[in-house]
Amino acid sequence: MSSIGLGVQNMSRTYQRTIPYRPEMHAIIRAAFDRGITFFDAAEAYGPHEVERILGEGIAGFRDQIVVATKFGWNIDQQTGARLPGLNIKPDHIKLVVEGMLSRLKTDRIDLLYQHRVDPEVPIEDVAGAIKDLAAEGKVLQWGLCEMGLNTLRRAHAELPVSAVQSEYSMLWRGVETNNVLAACEELGIGFVPWSPLGVGFLTGAIDAATTFAAGDIRGIEGRFATENLAHNMALVTLLVDWAARKEAAPAQIALAWLMAQKPWIVPIPGTTQMAHMQQNAGAMDITFSAEELAELNTAVRAIEVQGARLPDAVQVFSDVEAPARG
Repeated sequence: MSSIGLGVQNMSRTYQRTIPYRPEMHAIIRAAFDRGITFFDAAEAYGPHEVERILGEGIAGFRDQIVVATKFGWNIDQQTGARLPGLNIKPDHIKLVVEGMLSRLKTDRIDLLYQHRVDPEVPIEDVAGAIKDLAAEGKVLQWGLCEMGLNTLRRAHAELPVSAVQSEYSMLWRGVETNNVLAACEELGIGFVPWSPLGVGFLTGAIDAATTFAAGDIRGIEGRFATENLAHNMALVTLLVDWAARKEAAPAQIALAWLMAQKPWIVPIPGTTQMAHMQQNAGAMDITFSAEELAELNTAVRAIEVQGARLPDAVQVFSDVEAPARG
């Protein structure tokens, strides 16, 4: 698949919760394919359900030439799409969710199915068992985990080989470099898919120290975007602007190319609802660094200590979760 993907999370909404023009979203998906992007990332929870429908409509005509990834795990009513409290990762529910996914995506199989978050009440071996059943039916080809604890990843991989891990990773959040998740992926031969590779827009240069966020925008309650931290964290943007000038590129392209340069099995999935941004992000595939340039850039990035919490507590509680032991 392509070395960069397209995240379609916001194609049914924006941070301000307006609804984008649906045919325009289809056009972006098709243009991404024309640009060489063959990896598309969705989830049941996005919408909920609506983003999978938009993606299914958008990929008509080239479905068999791409990799479609989606995710299960949140407690969503399968009839109404209403989001209910907490998680639902019971094996029977997983199978029911997949049937809905196949219908919404207009496909007969899901290439990569992630557990969106780990349920602290469901053994990961039971989850893997449900995926095995779906794989035997040809409905799921590969599986992965998101934001899991390290022990859960190892147990999952032992039960059924994991193809990909999806967790946050960017210049703005480098926790997977130090919590052994990247090291485990390399050891076990698991691909890594960074979500929010542009730091929820921060690494594009579109946010500055004076930026405020609309009601409902989660960035408004993230510590790293708080007024007292934003000015300090702007050092990353300054670094990106300098490198963009050196490479005759955009800051976002440098941020994405930096991620891809860390390991050949890292595939970022920047999301957008704007055609120009998709084209710009795809251009990151054309940017390379010499060994000396990468060492210089890595040193500069790691010298900047990002201030402020990564996520609000109510969201962070769903990350780094370990599944219970079976029985």
